[in-house]
Amino acid sequence: MKLHILFENEEWMPPLRKALADRGIETAEHYMVDNRINIGCSPGPGVYLNRMSPSSHTRGHQGGLVFSRELIYQLEQCGSRVINGSGPAAMEVSKLRQHAALEAFGIRTPKTIGLMGKTGLKDAAREMAFPFITKHNQGGKGLGVRLFNDYDAFDEYVDSPDFEDSPDGITLIQQYIQPRGEFITRVEIVDGAFLYAIAANTSQGFELCPADPCEVGEDFCPVGDSGVFSLRKDIRSSDPLVRKLIEFTCLHELDIAGIEWVEDADGERFVYDINGTTNFNSDLEAEHGLNGMGAVADLCARELAQLKAAA
Repeated sequence: MKLHILFENEEWMPPLRKALADRGIETAEHYMVDNRINIGCSPGPGVYLNRMSPSSHTRGHQGGLVFSRELIYQLEQCGSRVINGSGPAAMEVSKLRQHAALEAFGIRTPKTIGLMGKTGLKDAAREMAFPFITKHNQGGKGLGVRLFNDYDAFDEYVDSPDFEDSPDGITLIQQYIQPRGEFITRVEIVDGAFLYAIAANTSQGFELCPADPCEVGEDFCPVGDSGVFSLRKDIRSSDPLVRKLIEFTCLHELDIAGIEWVEDADGERFVYDINGTTNFNSDLEAEHGLNGMGAVADLCARELAQLKAAA
């Protein structure tokens, strides 16, 4: 019985491969940039792991991301178990869906307006207090996030060649929450269990992907407790928001999730991003004896064992 991995980014695979190999899990990798679907044909036996990312378009793989959602739906219709299946896949690539689901569950998010195309952006901006940010509905790595403090600068950006459209054509205008202490918090949850929380320093920008291949140089992206990413030892599974987020992941079948929030000067927390294709920083984990990808591999092992027992 194999674990089938759906992926498009080779650079993110080595830590997962190692964790799976350490547990003796047999795998089959499926590169989603070139693939096919045979409707009506039963897929091979095994468990499927979705490792497709909303940042796929930055590597020229937007088509593969769209294709993978169709494949995942086909697999589920055939009765296959997909870790981070069609529901999580659809939520990860739409911040509008994320915010709607979070608000419906009683979790606070920043005020957000979503617009298709550019026509209504300037009028929508007038509904927001300063400062505000723009971002892509299909995001990833913090790309496309810009901060604005006046309408003239925003209007100029919208009219300029520098305007970056979201891969799905939906731009978000969002209330900017000034982080207390210049950091945001990201919690890692796997199979309904809290692993740990990290703080990501925001003083040098919004591109805060914790994965090792995302680091762009020692000056910008140092690791460890003195760098951009540090362990938040004060955040535990008993934290009220962490408990709420665990309940949220269980409700929406988010088997693997990195969820981010920002805390304002008054201590109010606003959740703003859900990452299903979560990655882990190996230096930070080594420093503190943590193993996020090991937890993912353990989840895969449990799912395979359950499938074998039912066969």
